[in-house]
Amino acid sequence: MTRTSTCAYHFILWNWYIFLNVYIPQLGTIFQDGAQTKYLTLFNLLLQAVFFGVACLDDVLKRIKGRKDIKFITAFRDLLFTTLAFPICTFVFLAFWTIFLYDRELVYPKFLDGMFPVWLNHAMHSFILLFSLIEIILRPHHYPSRKTGLTLLAVSSVGYISRILWLHSKTGQWVYPMLARLSPVGLTAFFFLSYISAASIYLLGERLNHWKWGDARELHPNLCRRKAESPTFPHTTCSPAFLFY
Repeated sequence: MTRTSTCAYHFILWNWYIFLNVYIPQLGTIFQDGAQTKYLTLFNLLLQAVFFGVACLDDVLKRIKGRKDIKFITAFRDLLFTTLAFPICTFVFLAFWTIFLYDRELVYPKFLDGMFPVWLNHAMHSFILLFSLIEIILRPHHYPSRKTGLTLLAVSSVGYISRILWLHSKTGQWVYPMLARLSPVGLTAFFFLSYISAASIYLLGERLNHWKWGDARELHPNLCRRKAESPTFPHTTCSPAFLFY
């Protein structure tokens, strides 16, 4: 895919997620009053909008200024995708559909069918994974060290769990009905296993990036360029794709 096509793709998805973030809160009062940081599904939609906005900005600035002037934006784009956007959207997809197939009342009660058309449910819980997988195939992403990546994922997980617990302490109600059925030990186990699942998804994303783009996933693009151009490194292991992204 050319740079122009990639930019157009990111621009379309950026506007798609903006539309969802504006449209969904208008469907009912349960999606207001901080719902975008209360429900992981809505938080993910906000996160995807931010990511594709940054990706689109990165595409545009590369055409205007070139690579060297926007290294910070490119690095932020990759960090955002690898540590948050891909793991969270994949977790939302897997967790939602697993619980939904087991007992939909625990996560998506039937009364919501009257509020949400089928396409919107899939927009929130199905297409999110498809778009992230396309992003992996579309371009290589520089992964941080595993310690850094998993630490950032852990910090975001603790932040979201703290938000859920704080809301329960204030309202006496759980954000998700299924949490009311768990004992304190069960809650601890559930939150711990949720992080383990998210961490496993992070490692899966790293593996998929490696499968598609090769060993260069751990190298900075500029380092790959210098290796490819230097006679000192006649047999570089850098993927050619890294010389253009």
